[in-house]
Amino acid sequence: MKMFPYAGRLKGKIVVITGASSGVGRAAALAFARSGASLVLAARRQEAIAQLATECREMGSNAIAVPTDVTDYEAMKNLAKTAWNFGGKIDVWVNNAGVLAAGRFEETPIEVHSRVIDINLKGYMNGAHAVMPYFKKQQYGILINNISVGGWMPVPYGVGYSASKFGLRGYSEALRGELHKWSDIHVCDLFPPFLDTPGIQHAANYTGVILKPAPPVFDPLQVAVQMVKLAIDPRSSTVSLTSNFIRLAHALMPGFTRFVTAKLIEGYVKVADPVPTTTGNLFQSPAYGTSVHGGWDLPMDSRKKSLTTALLVGGIAAGLLLLKKPGAGKQ
Repeated sequence: MKMFPYAGRLKGKIVVITGASSGVGRAAALAFARSGASLVLAARRQEAIAQLATECREMGSNAIAVPTDVTDYEAMKNLAKTAWNFGGKIDVWVNNAGVLAAGRFEETPIEVHSRVIDINLKGYMNGAHAVMPYFKKQQYGILINNISVGGWMPVPYGVGYSASKFGLRGYSEALRGELHKWSDIHVCDLFPPFLDTPGIQHAANYTGVILKPAPPVFDPLQVAVQMVKLAIDPRSSTVSLTSNFIRLAHALMPGFTRFVTAKLIEGYVKVADPVPTTTGNLFQSPAYGTSVHGGWDLPMDSRKKSLTTALLVGGIAAGLLLLKKPGAGKQ
């Protein structure tokens, strides 16, 4: 963010960010600090968000850290109350905390699936439910939901994750409809593609092999800048070019995309290095991985990203041609 375009644009605004201890959440905190906003940073990892708050204050932002588990509704109400007492208002609330669990559906414990849904879906609902009375009291506010392309494209061997992400899209659409009379309360959704964050290193893993993100992976700082942009100019959703391609591919060829995704994952599992199963960060916070980036993007340059995106476009075009053939498109 050397050429950050929104420096000072949110001075005087109060912004709450959940899942702020690493990845997109940490990137968002730094971006909002550059914008001049005052920050209320929430995550389970107290030391990580305390250090981040110090870093934001060093950048000139007024920032506090509030240790919070998004699955605990009383804790989320406390977060909203603390933010209100901190700034006398809440301008922007960023729902961002999220987790992943990978593995065959029946081989992944049901409590793991449930925990993913508790964090990814119910955590966002807890946040919206906690902040909405304050938004209505002041008659304005911006709720930003970081959903991911997983809200459009199902992930085989990540059933709980897909359930939570598809659910997020439904919750947000329904809430947006309910707020139609409140013209100054905005519900904004982000659907970023695969990102270079520590998230996959924190994932619960029942595949038996090491997890790696599917290329190309993108810089989470880009998502953070989009969040600041939404805080300045709110709109219902922001979908990147790559996410739009994936969304279009699944909309046109759902059976084909599900099959290809499953086969790619199955092929990867056969050759990847073995690791023990783990619940990751679902039930307890890890001591590692508090950076913005996960290190996955380092070997891939912009030309490789462009090539991968071009191949994706080509795949969609080929699929469209196949759909024109007699009998094509049957599921």
